[in-house]
Amino acid sequence: MGFLSKLFGNSSDKETEKMTNVKLAVIYYSMGGTNYQLAKWAEEGAREAGAEVKVLKVPELAPKSAIEGNPAWKATVEKTKDVPEVKLEDLEWADAIIFSVPTRFGNMPSQMKQFLDTTGGLWFNGKLVNKVVSAMASAQNPHGGQEATILSLYTTMYHWGAIVAAPGYTDPVTFGAGGNPYGTSVTVGQDGKMIEDVQAAVKHQAKRTVTVAEWVKKANQ
Repeated sequence: MGFLSKLFGNSSDKETEKMTNVKLAVIYYSMGGTNYQLAKWAEEGAREAGAEVKVLKVPELAPKSAIEGNPAWKATVEKTKDVPEVKLEDLEWADAIIFSVPTRFGNMPSQMKQFLDTTGGLWFNGKLVNKVVSAMASAQNPHGGQEATILSLYTTMYHWGAIVAAPGYTDPVTFGAGGNPYGTSVTVGQDGKMIEDVQAAVKHQAKRTVTVAEWVKKANQ
């Protein structure tokens, strides 16, 4: 990875040194807790870059009986009961948004899609133009649709007129996390634990998103 460090520099360190007035919303959906953890790591990285951060969950659509019958799901709901649900005004507030979701047949979960489908009014009035966005995903096997899921989120963002800040290969930590250039993705084993070590990659992605948002914000002043 030495040549990559020389090519890109240590972007994580550069971004960490910056202070910014960027406002970031980290919006997630999580059944087993994986994407909640990714969201918290993104929050940590963004705060290190000086951003103001809100971690928000999308509303649950599943019936209570389904949640009660799944111990891991029930535990996640209980653990995250104090996390605020995202509202449309949170999208207006944010300069940048990071999404984190599990894959559903190579697509985003219905809970996230339902929320995004309510943003038509904001879109129509140009309130989502130039929001800087990025996305993360999880699945239960290494080729379980993580990339397609992230790209499905970005499709909506293109309609918004948002600016996608994918991590690409801007830091060697991307390779250590599996090498997904579209956004950090992780495989979750049957025991519910993450197989790849993605914490550093998530934090880098968050810092990069904040940095790009800062550039956009300064350009519009």
